[in-house]
Amino acid sequence: MTEQAPSFIWTKKHLVGLDELSAEEIVHILDTAESFREVSTRSIKKVPALRGKVVALLFFEDSTRTRMSFELAASRLSADTLLFTAKGSSVAKGETTLDTARNIEAMGVDIFVIRHHESGAPHHLASRINTSVVNAGDGSHEHPTQALLDIFTMRQRLGRIEGLKVAIVGDIAHSRVARSNIIGLRKLGAEVVVVGPPTLVPASISAMGCTVSHSLDEVLGEVDVLNMLRIQFERFSGNVFPSVREYSRFYGLNSERLARCKKNVLVMHPGPMNRGVEITSEVADGLNSCILQQVANGLAVRMAVLFLVSQGAE
Repeated sequence: MTEQAPSFIWTKKHLVGLDELSAEEIVHILDTAESFREVSTRSIKKVPALRGKVVALLFFEDSTRTRMSFELAASRLSADTLLFTAKGSSVAKGETTLDTARNIEAMGVDIFVIRHHESGAPHHLASRINTSVVNAGDGSHEHPTQALLDIFTMRQRLGRIEGLKVAIVGDIAHSRVARSNIIGLRKLGAEVVVVGPPTLVPASISAMGCTVSHSLDEVLGEVDVLNMLRIQFERFSGNVFPSVREYSRFYGLNSERLARCKKNVLVMHPGPMNRGVEITSEVADGLNSCILQQVANGLAVRMAVLFLVSQGAE
């Protein structure tokens, strides 16, 4: 009888960024998510994996998809959930994020899922509390579960990550999604090119191992995936391009540009979309688009992350 290699053992208590994960750990999350994906197809959409656990959602920044996805993921694992939003809370009265977390931790919480407008906030909490911490987006730093669900979707649709060429297009400067995707894709052997106007692509981004282009038309025929980022107007302090119309003219993905791509190019968007700005409706709703598939896969990925950090804590 042939001796089998020992199975992978997850040991991490927190998930605060993909920068802290190995390629093997990223693949293990993806494989675990694959095993949870079929739960959503059952007539009773629950498993007892986190029964008796409490997941607190600390959202210091507005969110719809990410918050609901984590809340539903915890519910499908049979965990109890607490929802905290900064508006109307003690934070509005001057309480620090750490004191808020410590007070909620004292109620017997097992996992914190935190979204915060300040970069590094989840890392700060993870180093100072006993509860597991999952980063649901911090400032312009990282959004690890969004990148994981993007990578999961690419692997599902294209069968691999290694050797793919992925274009991340748009507001790179303000995008935590872009940074996490670059980190994760590079660790798994993909080539990444970031595309956008010079005012939205920091010169330092190439240090992350990606290439930079300021012309979407030049890269269209080369890439296997186009990940179109939302223009984050709320983060602008001044004019970064002449007009929305001009941005769309040079960097928007429309049917004419899609026709110049590889036949099976994958079109992605982390949402929410500015239809008619970074992507047109016919492309967003077309056959190459996997935007709704990303949302569905996000549930399985977040179930996997909550399950794994719970295992790591034990």
